[in-house]
Amino acid sequence: MSRKKLIRNALIFNEGRAFEGSVRVEGARIVSVRAGRFTEDEKPEAECEVIEGEGLWLLPGVIDDHVHFRDPGLTHKGDMESESRAAVAGGVTSFMDMPNTLPQTTTLEALVRKEDRAAQVSFANYAFFFGATKENIHLLARLDAERVSGVKVFLGSSTGGMLVDKRETLERIFGETDLLVAVHAEKEEIVRRNIMHYKSLHGDLLDIFFHPLIRSEEACYVASSEVVELAQRTGGRLHLLHLSTERETTLLDNITPLTRKRITAEVCVHHLWFTDADYTRLGNRIKWNPAVKSEFDRSALRTSLNNGLIDIIATDHSPHLLTEKTGNCLTAASGAPLVQHSLPLMLEMAAQGIFTVEKIVEKMSHAPAILYGIEGRGFIRPGYYADLVLVDPSVSYTVTPDNILYKCGWSPFEGLNLSKRVLLTLVNGQIVYRYQSSKVFSPSGLPLHFSCSKE
Repeated sequence: MSRKKLIRNALIFNEGRAFEGSVRVEGARIVSVRAGRFTEDEKPEAECEVIEGEGLWLLPGVIDDHVHFRDPGLTHKGDMESESRAAVAGGVTSFMDMPNTLPQTTTLEALVRKEDRAAQVSFANYAFFFGATKENIHLLARLDAERVSGVKVFLGSSTGGMLVDKRETLERIFGETDLLVAVHAEKEEIVRRNIMHYKSLHGDLLDIFFHPLIRSEEACYVASSEVVELAQRTGGRLHLLHLSTERETTLLDNITPLTRKRITAEVCVHHLWFTDADYTRLGNRIKWNPAVKSEFDRSALRTSLNNGLIDIIATDHSPHLLTEKTGNCLTAASGAPLVQHSLPLMLEMAAQGIFTVEKIVEKMSHAPAILYGIEGRGFIRPGYYADLVLVDPSVSYTVTPDNILYKCGWSPFEGLNLSKRVLLTLVNGQIVYRYQSSKVFSPSGLPLHFSCSKE
C-alpha cells in the first residue's frame, strides 16, 4: 500500500467551512490541504495512490469519547477487534473505552493490559478511562495524564463495583487528580426509591415503559447538579456523560470557550434520535441508562447541541446479546451497539435540517480533540494525522443484519434507511475500511496522546 495518497476534488468539511479541495497524505500525516479543483493536467507522483473524491464528502475522523468494547472478560458480546472494525466502518477513527470490563480497569495493571490488547488488534486509535472506586483513590495521582483519557465515576448503579454514591468519596476523587473526571450522573437513592414505589403499585414485573419513570428526570438532575456544585467548589474538571434531560442543560455554560471550560457535557446519538414513544415499537432494544425520555427532552438536547451548551456527541456504544435484552425493565440489560451507525445517523439528522454537517463535524471531531487535548487529531490540517472519512451523500442503504459488523449481530436501527454511506476510512494514513472491498485490512490504530492542557 502506497505511503503517499491524494484525495482529490472532494467537498471538505472542516473548521466551520465546506469547500471543494484536495488533501495529500504521506505516511501517517496530512502534508497539504488545498482548496480548489485538482485539474487533470496536474499529475501526482507515480507512486502516489489517487483517491477520487468527486461528488463525495471528506470529513475528519470521528472521535468517540464513550464506548464499551467489552474487552476483556465480556467478549462474548464484543471485543476490541470486532467493535473497532465496526467503528471504522462508520467513520469513527478514535475511541475512548470505559472501565467496566472484567476485570474492571481500576488497577494500573488492568490499564496496561487493555493498552497492550488494543496495540495488537485495534483498527482505530484508542485510549482508556480509569475507573474510580472508594478503594483506589490513591492510584489516581499515579496515572499518566498523557495516556489516560480521564477518570470515570458512576454515581448510579449502572455498573456493579464502581458505584460512588458518597459525597466525601467524590470530593476526594476531585482532590486527587487533575485529570478530567467523567461522570455517569443518576442519583442512586432516587432510582431505588422509584423502584420501590412502582413495585408497590404494579408488582415486580415492570415493563419497559417504567424505565424512564424509575431512572427519572429528577434522578438525573439531582445527581448532575450535585456534582456540578462540587466541581465548581473544588475547581476540578468535570465532564457530564450522556445527558438525557432538558433540566440538566440549565447547569451548562455556552459563554466560556471550550478551551477554558472546566465543566463540559456530552449527548449520545440515541438521546438525539429516540423518544419514549419509541418504546412501543422497540421495547428493551432502546433500554439505556440513563433512559430515553420525552420529546420535550430530545428537542432541548438538540437545541443545546446547536447553541453550544452541550459540547460533544458520543455513542455510549454498549453491545449485549439479544438474549440479554429480554425480560422486564429491571432485568433486561441496558445498552446497545452504535459506533457503526453514529455518523450516518447524525448525517441523517442533518438531511432533516436538525443540524448542519459543519456542526456535526464540530461536535464529533473538533470538540472532542479540544476538550481532551488530543494532539494532532480531530481536524483536517497539514501536520495532523490522516484520520479521514469519505462519505457518499447520494447512496442510501438500509440497516440489516447482513451489513451489521457488531459482534452481537444486531442494531436498534434495523430496518432504517440511511441516505448517506461511509465509503472509505483512513486511520493514520492507512485505509482501514473500504465499502465493498474484499481486502482484509490490518489494524492501524495508535494510542491517543493527550497534552497537559485542553488545547
